[in-house]
Amino acid sequence: MKRHASWLLPVLTGLLLIGLWYALKAALHIPSYVLPTPGEVFAATWKERSTLLASAMLTGRGAVLGFISAVGVGFALSMVLSLSLRLKQSFYPFILILQMTPVVILAPIFVLWLGQGLPSIVAITFMICFFPVVANTTMGFLSVDRNLRELFLVCNATRGQEIRYLRVPGAMPYFLTGMKIAGTLAPIGAITGDFLAGGTENGVGGIGYMTISYFSQLKIPALFATGLVACLMGFLFVGGVSWLHWRLLHHWHDSMVRKE
Repeated sequence: MKRHASWLLPVLTGLLLIGLWYALKAALHIPSYVLPTPGEVFAATWKERSTLLASAMLTGRGAVLGFISAVGVGFALSMVLSLSLRLKQSFYPFILILQMTPVVILAPIFVLWLGQGLPSIVAITFMICFFPVVANTTMGFLSVDRNLRELFLVCNATRGQEIRYLRVPGAMPYFLTGMKIAGTLAPIGAITGDFLAGGTENGVGGIGYMTISYFSQLKIPALFATGLVACLMGFLFVGGVSWLHWRLLHHWHDSMVRKE
């Protein structure tokens, strides 16, 4: 029973919440244009499946491209910052300033520079995902055990060997944690980009764009369906990043090695 509790309890809780949803709607006589039933939402999802699938692909493309670029640039920048205290002191405050600048202010600038559509969405997603990767990975590079660093020094290891065999493995758990945080933010960033800078391809926009479209047409069940699709995208994205986290760490890191 304990082995199945990890999936059985969420399923039972979900069924309970759906039952409460139906009960609340019936008891308060809430009209469907305010709160549709789960059945109406699923029916709208099936009816709009082609549009929603195309929208999810557009949003997913922006999320993946923004996430990958944030991870790559963030890792490289973190390594550079960790190798020089002066560089960290010089550039890290400006990274913080950039992170604290609201996306709603940056979005029009990205549209001005990059145009409406995918490039701006990728840039917005990059901005949202970038800081967690840099913050966690820089901390990982700087948290290397002093005794191990002295051991490498005693053994006359080169700087490249120290980075490859000590700093990078030591920073990997921090880096992957930053990736997990960025992974949860990537779909949110892409959907936000759809809202602020999205366009259409063949008459179909991303999930954020279609949310505005369905709301303007008062297709409320379809509006809720976009939320359902967005949640599924988020689960798939986070699940993939979590699998990568486990795949890279489960053989050697204490946080992943199962205790017998």
